[in-house]
Amino acid sequence: MSKFLAELIGALILVLFGCGAAVLAGDTVGQLGIALAFGFAIVALAYGLGPISGGHVNPAVSLGVFLAGRMTFAEMLLYWAAQFLGALAGAGILAAIAGDTSNLGQNGWGPGYLGEYSLGSAAGFEVVMTALFVAVILGSTGPGAAAGFAGLSIGLTLAAIHIVGIQVTGVSVNPARSFGPAVLAGGEALGELWLFIVAPLIGAALGALPFRLGLLKAATPPRARADRHHPAERDLERNPLR
Repeated sequence: MSKFLAELIGALILVLFGCGAAVLAGDTVGQLGIALAFGFAIVALAYGLGPISGGHVNPAVSLGVFLAGRMTFAEMLLYWAAQFLGALAGAGILAAIAGDTSNLGQNGWGPGYLGEYSLGSAAGFEVVMTALFVAVILGSTGPGAAAGFAGLSIGLTLAAIHIVGIQVTGVSVNPARSFGPAVLAGGEALGELWLFIVAPLIGAALGALPFRLGLLKAATPPRARADRHHPAERDLERNPLR
């Protein structure tokens, strides 16, 4: 229950802060301000809720963690339920504040949407950026990672992704973040939601694959490698219970 609540609250905060910056303050803070709002929210969630649930707040991240062998399938489904519900609640609060559901920071593409990029560009952006985002997360939280810096690296990466891609899709890389605003906005946003579920999940699988296959892992420290050549270390490996 603690993990479920942490993920629900985290997704709520991400949508409320990130999409809220776009809807309520976009004309004032601009694209950079919106990008930083998403990034800062993730930094806060990583340190505030990370000790409870890991601070995924993103179904794509949970899929990547599952594929990397760091959580069970049942846990992933629990996280997904919390994340989608939290994002919907965050969008609901934002709609109540804005007094309108037509603009809740929903994602999209094509004519009339921000930079009017094509479906192919939107799909390619979401797949590639989600893969890179998940790879950074798995690397930042895996064995050998610098202690205490994961939240900062993850938040800065998300901010950079938004700086690059807001004009392309509004940036999803998170099916839950797209789900909440699209469900309440309806119409075209709801019709285009499929892309922002499918593409990030594909990207997450691609980002997790090198970790699953052991292609990306922390190097063994030089001293540890040297110790393995010591006769006592070799004997311990052969007889681990000695």
